[in-house]
Amino acid sequence: MTDADHGTRAELDKQPEDVASMFDEVSSRYDLMNRLMSGGMDKVWQTAMCSAVGARPGEKILDLAAGTGASSAALARSGAEVIACDLSTGMIRVGRERHPDIEFVQGDATDLSFADASFDAVTISYGLRNVVDTEAALREMARVTRPGGRLVVCEFSTPTNAAFGSLYRFHLRHVMPVIAHLASSDDVAYDYLAESILAWPDQTTLARMIAECGWEHVAHRNLTGGIVALHRATKPEE
Repeated sequence: MTDADHGTRAELDKQPEDVASMFDEVSSRYDLMNRLMSGGMDKVWQTAMCSAVGARPGEKILDLAAGTGASSAALARSGAEVIACDLSTGMIRVGRERHPDIEFVQGDATDLSFADASFDAVTISYGLRNVVDTEAALREMARVTRPGGRLVVCEFSTPTNAAFGSLYRFHLRHVMPVIAHLASSDDVAYDYLAESILAWPDQTTLARMIAECGWEHVAHRNLTGGIVALHRATKPEE
């Protein structure tokens, strides 16, 4: 959906064309905005994600919702082969400019073009809540992962402390819009960001959903008091 005065945003029905268009609009300043919005914690969370994936030399890793490839480049430092996949062609264009050694592929997480059992691990950071059908995406991730392979979902979540949670919601509703208005090329896109975080299921609900979509040994740990949660799982051996 387009606002003639301010830019482009998606709605909570998360139609793929709207989500892609929104991220096209914010692609040039996306990494900068991540740094500003998180107060620099995005790098800390990225390090935790890479540790959870545990990529090894020679492994093949699929990084979904890879955006401009910052997470893909971090994973590739392990020596693994990383494929960066994103719905937004604008994000891919910026990513290819910044990380020419990373292979970028345009794709929808609910209908991936990769063969069965293609990857040793699949990861998605801050993108699962933007997918139109979460369960379909989780099943697709299982399909393209080899038996015994790994899943890591890094996503905004629910703070575990009530007082801290109230402060966090205030930040989402009142502080983030000011930062977006001052620094973003498309401030209304960040209205969607806050809404999608507040509407997203909590850690336990997401863990149950992952298990119901063909994964086992599902576990999670909170980062920064639950602002972000890392969910890990394994594809059952055949």
